[in-house]
Amino acid sequence: MKPLTIGKHTVPFPLVQGGMGVRISAGNLAGHVARCGGIGLIATAGISLNSPHYDGKNFFTADPLALKDEIRKAYEIAPDGVVGTNCMVAVTNYNEIVRASCEAGAKVIVSGAGLPMNLPELTAEWPDVALVPIVSSVKAAELIVRKWKKGFDRFPDAVVVEDPDTAGGHLGEKLEKIGSGDYDQYATVRGVKAYFREKWQVEVPVIAAGGVWDRADLLHALEQGSDGVQMASRFVCTEECDASDAFKQTYLDCRQEDIGLIMSPAGLPGRAIKGNIEQVRQRDVDLGVKCPSGCLKKCTYKAGQERFCIVHALDRAQRGDVETGLVFCGTNAWKADRITTVQEIFDELFASGTATAAVNS
Repeated sequence: MKPLTIGKHTVPFPLVQGGMGVRISAGNLAGHVARCGGIGLIATAGISLNSPHYDGKNFFTADPLALKDEIRKAYEIAPDGVVGTNCMVAVTNYNEIVRASCEAGAKVIVSGAGLPMNLPELTAEWPDVALVPIVSSVKAAELIVRKWKKGFDRFPDAVVVEDPDTAGGHLGEKLEKIGSGDYDQYATVRGVKAYFREKWQVEVPVIAAGGVWDRADLLHALEQGSDGVQMASRFVCTEECDASDAFKQTYLDCRQEDIGLIMSPAGLPGRAIKGNIEQVRQRDVDLGVKCPSGCLKKCTYKAGQERFCIVHALDRAQRGDVETGLVFCGTNAWKADRITTVQEIFDELFASGTATAAVNS
């Protein structure tokens, strides 16, 4: 199994730990993944919530400060590791949070929930930072590449191809198309790779995301043409995950049929443990919650109190309120059956003992 190189950064194992907000994948989880030989990502969305910098009113001031704290924490755990951030295009302070990522030493920026058309411009002062858009179609990759090449003379350092039929959290596909059986993730992976080769004569790593749970899934992704995988839900039930114990317990308790699609106030479909969505909504109605943070560029809750305030619903779940908090997850979250460690997952994925040996050699 080959190491994974993204831009100027190489890790022993072809694994990116997916970004999970709010603060599900913060500095502790990302740091331990990086220490074990993968790429650890800190989810930036709502990162200031449940941080000492946030006083309930200073969301935009606190966000970059909290992010820099988490990046420092990750590098304390993995001084030589590859730590990056996941930055959602849909958030209001996207530009600021991308720059804060770079200032704090993020080596990789993975960006989705919209097309990151201006990402090279935002990171121009930090040319060594690898830039990785998330797409679910060859067309989206083509749009990004044409814009980046014409405007900034830059290619993505890698591309994540996310399968909307299996991935957790916000999804880059129309609700009615998800689960139709029409989507072929690995045809998309191969199509993106072919586009770079045939149109531009360059080799760009393509990472498969969504539904990757175990070694068999990893090997299948590699056999189908992926250069690596992005895994998120599998890392929730680890000692190192930044979520509360109650959040982790929802994964241990959930059944396959408990996982489904919701419409996020961000205007995107999302995959979550859906049984308490009415309680999430009712909590904001009962308390008369107005938009407390303005975190999203477009938000149906901000505009007209439709649905619920998603960033604070995610924050409540991360802290342990899983009754009125929102728990995002991928389709395989029900497979979690115990609390494990990041190292044990690496040992299983990359054959027992080899992960430890490779990183410590």
